[in-house]
Amino acid sequence: MKKLLFYLIQFTWGLPQNLAGLIGYLILAPKHKHERFHNAIITYVEKKNFGGVSLGIFIFINPGKREDWLHDTRIHEYGHTIQSLLLGPLYFFVIGIPSGIWCNFPAFVKYRKEKNVSYYWLYCEGWANLWGRRWAKEDFVSEEMLTRGNFGKPLKKLSA
Repeated sequence: MKKLLFYLIQFTWGLPQNLAGLIGYLILAPKHKHERFHNAIITYVEKKNFGGVSLGIFIFINPGKREDWLHDTRIHEYGHTIQSLLLGPLYFFVIGIPSGIWCNFPAFVKYRKEKNVSYYWLYCEGWANLWGRRWAKEDFVSEEMLTRGNFGKPLKKLSA
């Protein structure tokens, strides 16, 4: 019943991002590997300068990375999936646009590098980490997540 409710909310309240994700999935499906991750579908898209993006239940990740990065990115992007569930049509404004700007605008890339600021310092990215861990019930493993994944600060292990 919980699973049915999850998908019902995602495809009504969260329709805009899920529709965009579904279109991306249908375009990429024939040529790329997929897997389920909890209630989401991950599509692996190898593209230079691409990490990952979450559009509702549809997650797109670059498989050409280290295994610890892939593990943690699955959890992080799943956190964005949960944000979609909560925010519905506000997701693009509250999460998608700020995240896209923070990730891609050269001025912010330069700022993070020069000031040694964690990518996860931004509210929507740190929040995705916390919710991804909570709802996936998995811990992060990479050094970056363990030391700077909680809004730029260390993440504590999940309690058993």
